[in-house]
Amino acid sequence: MSEVSDPGRALQALRPAMDRALERALALAQNAPPEMLAAARYPIDAGGKRLRPALVHWMAESLGVGKDGTDPAEVTWAPCAAIELIHSYSLVHDDLPCMDDDDLRRGKPTTHVVHGEAIAVLVGDGLQALAFEVLGSHGGQQAASMVSVLARAAGLTGMVGGQALDLAAEGEVADEAQVLAIHQAKTAVLLGAAAELGAIAAGADQEQRRRSRAYGEGLGLLFQYADDLLDVIGSAADLGKTPGKDSAAGKATIVALLGVDGARARVAQLVAELEGQEGVLGALPVWIAGRAG
Repeated sequence: MSEVSDPGRALQALRPAMDRALERALALAQNAPPEMLAAARYPIDAGGKRLRPALVHWMAESLGVGKDGTDPAEVTWAPCAAIELIHSYSLVHDDLPCMDDDDLRRGKPTTHVVHGEAIAVLVGDGLQALAFEVLGSHGGQQAASMVSVLARAAGLTGMVGGQALDLAAEGEVADEAQVLAIHQAKTAVLLGAAAELGAIAAGADQEQRRRSRAYGEGLGLLFQYADDLLDVIGSAADLGKTPGKDSAAGKATIVALLGVDGARARVAQLVAELEGQEGVLGALPVWIAGRAG
């Protein structure tokens, strides 16, 4: 399978560029207290697939960035770094004892386990602020549009609101509309923002941005459904975090609602709905679904 049609290989190939983008972002915080900067680096250096920044990059490429000989990684580095900083901050806060209370993330002890709860809160705060500093300082002519898209996806009507819905639904019997609302806000909207940021970097018009965002949100919903399945059928190695936590906490998931077979049917339905993209974007849905068998 060629790299362009194998998202796993494509992610590996793109990883160095994504890591360089994050280093450029962290360089803006070089004058922070050394202990704080070291703690802020911890969740970044812990690894992860870098799927969200890769989606920024790939969407920009699909819309023409790089065809004139420019380096797509140079054009997209700021939104790539910003989306991963937001994602990393959300994981640090997600893992806190007052939230999901997880001790393992990306196969390593979580930030609050290593650095303490108070510092973990500050790490999340700092990474979120840094994301917007990066876009504001290095987003080019599209900086304002990028800041608006990312703030909306990360804020009260997006990821933060989704986390609130998730916490409120613990132990409750949720219907499919509630599960969809939680996953849409908590996960899908940020993937939609990643795709839209790539479109903005490419100078796309409003309709191209809308289509890109819709694709990213569908991909995000698929990713969350696959993650729900992995929580039940996967291992710590598959997840990079403690399996079985969602079911033990009474989380509102697609598996809790429909069972394993029903969740797999929803995954297959989403894969079919996301057909139509070319190259790595076309291969991504099947690859994500494959994570959950």
